[in-house]
Amino acid sequence: MDIQQEKALQLATDAGHILLENGAEINRVEDTMQHIASAYGIEGESFYVLSNGIISTGEHFARAEFIPIRGTQLSRVVEVNQLSREIDAAAPMPLNELERRLRSIRQSPSKPWWELVVGIALGVSSFSILFGGSLVDAGATFAAGLLLGLFMTFVGSRLSRIFSNLLGGLVGGLLCIMCVRLSQFSIFNFQFNLHLPNMIIGTIIALVPGVPFTNGMRDLANEHYLAGTTRLLDAFLAFLCIALGVVVSLLADGMFAGGMVQLGVPVADAVTQHWYVQLPAAFIGTMGFAVLFGTPRRYYLTCGLTGMVGWAVYIMLNSQFSLAGAAFFGALAVALTSTLLAVWRKCPTTVFLICGIIPLVPGGGIFWTTYHLVANHLRLAATTGFTAIKVTIAIAGGIIIAAAIFNFIGRKEKRLKKV
Repeated sequence: MDIQQEKALQLATDAGHILLENGAEINRVEDTMQHIASAYGIEGESFYVLSNGIISTGEHFARAEFIPIRGTQLSRVVEVNQLSREIDAAAPMPLNELERRLRSIRQSPSKPWWELVVGIALGVSSFSILFGGSLVDAGATFAAGLLLGLFMTFVGSRLSRIFSNLLGGLVGGLLCIMCVRLSQFSIFNFQFNLHLPNMIIGTIIALVPGVPFTNGMRDLANEHYLAGTTRLLDAFLAFLCIALGVVVSLLADGMFAGGMVQLGVPVADAVTQHWYVQLPAAFIGTMGFAVLFGTPRRYYLTCGLTGMVGWAVYIMLNSQFSLAGAAFFGALAVALTSTLLAVWRKCPTTVFLICGIIPLVPGGGIFWTTYHLVANHLRLAATTGFTAIKVTIAIAGGIIIAAAIFNFIGRKEKRLKKV
């Protein structure tokens, strides 16, 4: 292997590094690295990608990289994907140009802080409606989301992931409790009636690890069992830390209020449960998470559409199937819509799938399981925990079946081209 080929292999690994650390699934990372290496005439190379590392080998070349999971910038995934499309084996891009482009992508700025904060606030307020909250609950959750967004942007991003999730859950819970306490004071002879469970569940969705959760299921669908299992375990650990942080906020409030708050059953508001409120809320909430995940602005609307389609299927079937059954068909709709939109917009499916699946993620179920355990409601804890597991399996099933459908279509098209 000459120096030029060694450099090409190094740049292929750099491209995989950018993809993996910014939210791409393992299949995309391996395919992109393989495509770049093949375009420069490198044969006999081998790439092994884990959830947090890449091992690259070739003739007289070996490199292993640990890639810590920090944040997600789907815009960089889109840019590397577009760059790989421009690399043609017939006339490969000069290596110096490829190196410059990759460096530019890695150094590209994140979203401005104000856009992230507004996106988080819009996302959590919309999700409080999806989970049964009223318009007043959504307004209060929007205010709490603004403050939580500031915390996540300027404080949480500097902490370890576990501590950030714990502290984020604590701050989110305290902000919701503060809103409810303030609402108990009448203003101009009018008293707001806020529902703490709906607010808390909506708020903590901003902390939900949507990227490892979704990519973990996609990796399982693509038979990367070790990486998929690792990512799902990482996601559930994050869920647990968030829920524990919220429970600590309830306990802290109970120390001053004379007892832990008994949340009771979430209340479904009669006005916001109509489809003409639920679907716009799903659309806006998904767009909020598109901002949070660093999606390019030109895809905000299509991300919102993906989430709205999945939620429409979910609420339409919720009365006819169990929660798990409705979640299965909702996830299937999201996965199919994501793939079709990816073909139309010529960008990775990951962009739409990660954002669109968020309304279905059972973050609320994990929270309720943890809350009932602390409150010594063991039977309710077992029930909610089992339901959350069933919903997770159902979502995974929907994504796996959608992937199998498109893989079958892709293989069939390849066979027809060979005939």
